[in-house]
Amino acid sequence: MKHYKHIFFDLDRTIWDFEKNAREAYRDIYEKYELKKLGIGSFEAFTESYLKHNDTLWSLYREGKIEKSYLMSRRFELTLLDFGIDNPELAHKIGMDYITISPQKTILFPNAHETLTYLHGKYPLHIITNGFEEVQHNKLKNSKLEKYFVHVITSEAAGCKKPDPCIFNFALKTVGASPDECVMIGDDLEVDILGAHALGIDTVFFNPKHIAHNGEATHEIIDLTELTKIL
Repeated sequence: MKHYKHIFFDLDRTIWDFEKNAREAYRDIYEKYELKKLGIGSFEAFTESYLKHNDTLWSLYREGKIEKSYLMSRRFELTLLDFGIDNPELAHKIGMDYITISPQKTILFPNAHETLTYLHGKYPLHIITNGFEEVQHNKLKNSKLEKYFVHVITSEAAGCKKPDPCIFNFALKTVGASPDECVMIGDDLEVDILGAHALGIDTVFFNPKHIAHNGEATHEIIDLTELTKIL
């Protein structure tokens, strides 16, 4: 079994359960701003519309085609417009609220703390994330995850986003390691796995939904506890 000197983790959808936490935040926003009274008939309709626009805008953000500030408010502005609500000021307020509320949620994937405790005793652990700097640090703090990680490497700090080799090179330089000394663990085949693989970094594809794929990962797991058998 290969021994690594450093382990990199993605955060959202790998350790921090993004879908469950985000859904709680959407519910808080829907109720706080009484969106039903404004004409958004159901929470499900609001969520479906938001996710559609958010996915599109995040793709543009990863490609460097839009700025963070535009993404933060525009995704809610487009959502409101879907229901005939033309109110950029409200969209901005909701956007700012979301990045405050969301990182307060603390639902993690099963066995996250147990697995990280085990690995923390053997390796230096680090995060590589495309998430916003302040948001990701708050997630780690509120979920009591800070203690496990030496470095939290964000795309904002690196000046580039996964899967760009730039962010992985930045991470390697930050920890002072070569690609063959590291492993990257993440849930996104394109962003985490192929991005790291392109630099010669071994990978672990976290695939709890059993997604069928043709990707090339060094290892594949469906539960975080499986890492204790690999590492």
